[in-house]
Amino acid sequence: MAWYAYCIGEKQAFPELARHRKPVPLESVHGVSGNQVFLYPASDLAVIVSEHNPADALNQKSGVDHARVIADCFKHSTVLPFRFGTVFNDDESLRKSIRSNQRQFLGNIDKLRGKTEMHLKILVDDCCCGKDSDRHVSTETVGREYLTNLRETATRQRERQTRARAVSFQMHRLFMPLDEEVTCRLTESGKMVLDIAHLIERKYVERYQNKFATTSAMMRDCQMQVSGPWPPYHFVHRLTRGAHIPAHTPTPTPEAVVPTTPATVAQGVAALV
Repeated sequence: MAWYAYCIGEKQAFPELARHRKPVPLESVHGVSGNQVFLYPASDLAVIVSEHNPADALNQKSGVDHARVIADCFKHSTVLPFRFGTVFNDDESLRKSIRSNQRQFLGNIDKLRGKTEMHLKILVDDCCCGKDSDRHVSTETVGREYLTNLRETATRQRERQTRARAVSFQMHRLFMPLDEEVTCRLTESGKMVLDIAHLIERKYVERYQNKFATTSAMMRDCQMQVSGPWPPYHFVHRLTRGAHIPAHTPTPTPEAVVPTTPATVAQGVAALV
């Protein structure tokens, strides 16, 4: 039997597992394809899974269901989310994966216990808007015009990076997160978009939201949005990078991504385009 995997939690957080060594249904929780969700005991851990037919295609609704199950479990336990589309072919592959990575999983749960992720989306006017040349210079063009274009492009790149770093640093100074991940991109409408994930203590969520209210009112040159609290998606994936997960992970279609927070984020703001 194949298992679709959502996340790993603490066994002690689920009283249903106190006297069971086999998977136990998580009452009233259904996951991908409407399948019953189970708590799969593995030493001091609980793996949240549902039965899965590998022939079933994953789609946008599957991504929504994946995120919803993780969010439900996050209400009861510190969780380590699996990436969308992670499937273990059978019981043995599931047990082997957890057993071989158990020490790392337990350590990561300790590091993330009592913490949550908040997400900021900040729209900033492109500081180089209007500076882009309307001329198309072919890469085959040789001479001063081509070299000048390269220098101007590099200058605009540095100006954007400087602006993005300044905004990111200001957000860090104002919100003082425990950890953060930042990515930046340009939109066709001439805006820079900063996506910032902040790791904070769960007990300070209300204080964070209040700080956002005052900050967004103060920064009139930016448009700001906040979401959360979320399970610590970004920071789990950083901690578990390199962990050996011998599971089958189907390649999802472009729209089949977890809609709550980005599943992966490039570190820093060096990738401006």
